[in-house]
Amino acid sequence: MSKPKVFEKPTGVKDYLPEAAAKLRSIETNVLQCMERWGYSEIITPTLEFYDTVGVASSTEDRKLFKLLDRNGTTLVMRSDVTAPIARVVSSLLKEKPFPIRLSYHANVFRAFEAEAGRDAEFFQAGVELVGDASSESDAEVIALAIASLQAAGVERFKIALGHVGFLTGLFNETLKERSEAQQALKECLLNRDYVGYRDTIKSLGLSADMQQELEGILRLRGGQEICAQAKQVARDPMAQQSIEHLCEVWDVLEAYGVSEHVVIDLTMIGDFSYYTGMTFEGYAADLGFPVCSGGRYDNLLTQFGRPAPATGFALKTNRILEAVSKQPIITPSKVLIAYTASKRGEAFKKAHEMRQQGGTMVETRLIPDRLNDFQPVRKDDGTFFVNGAIYQDVIEFG
Repeated sequence: MSKPKVFEKPTGVKDYLPEAAAKLRSIETNVLQCMERWGYSEIITPTLEFYDTVGVASSTEDRKLFKLLDRNGTTLVMRSDVTAPIARVVSSLLKEKPFPIRLSYHANVFRAFEAEAGRDAEFFQAGVELVGDASSESDAEVIALAIASLQAAGVERFKIALGHVGFLTGLFNETLKERSEAQQALKECLLNRDYVGYRDTIKSLGLSADMQQELEGILRLRGGQEICAQAKQVARDPMAQQSIEHLCEVWDVLEAYGVSEHVVIDLTMIGDFSYYTGMTFEGYAADLGFPVCSGGRYDNLLTQFGRPAPATGFALKTNRILEAVSKQPIITPSKVLIAYTASKRGEAFKKAHEMRQQGGTMVETRLIPDRLNDFQPVRKDDGTFFVNGAIYQDVIEFG
């Protein structure tokens, strides 16, 4: 393997130049402030975790984990999500804190993808976890907060697709009883949004025409509250019926929040069915073809850390949101240059300190020759100043 050039970087990681970094931090700040207003306290977890605890509990496939060994030969993983680390903290450092617990976060996470996949190996997430509440109220709360967070991030047009793992599990148990491989294959197709493959798989199972029609019918179960009534007619399985009742309750709460216009029920939306245990959802920005938000209920995770509790939450993909809002201008503070000669250094630094304390202004200082004639800012038509390739709203000279 050839040695990388000095300007190269590994596949799947990127540099964020000042303008992009400023927008990313603006998104992060606005989202975290929104979450705080809803009662969620920020938590920061380590970049490195033990594989045998957090790694195996994570929703991330094992082959997508970045693993390394410490000096003792113990396998570590780089944080692939924040949900599993938070479950560890809730079950240990916060074990005396009563439920429900509301936590928020923003962090970079790492996942190993095939080079040709064109996916990010490092990306940024902001999210919340609501632990210790199994009600439909809590599920609706995190969806409503996801909507508020997307709006705080500057995403103007988006839709939340809402589904339930239990509906599909119940339907498949009813129609494909004791055919676990067929159920798995159909779920994989829905997870990958491969509807052609889903139909082809159904045809290959040798089912009756009525059964095929029933299974294909779920592809049309997408819309508003009316989908709840339609879904009840499709599956009679108790788990499926209970799941639809739960979604109906969630929808009612979302209507009370006044945000149901942003939500569509999509019963083909299954999420990671090996991880989620109930309601799942994804958020799609109008101008992007991939989700900028995902979440759902995961009631089994905390059991792995010794403190069984229901939990629900979501994560915003803030670097993807950056793509959705990249054309929007960012409000940056005015930029002022204070130029000084050596003899006036003290006065210049005092002025710079005063302006920085006031806030709202970026203040740069620059030493210039004792002869001010050698320092000649160019005033532009819009009133700003051009100095050595940089633009300043004002130039203050001490000399």
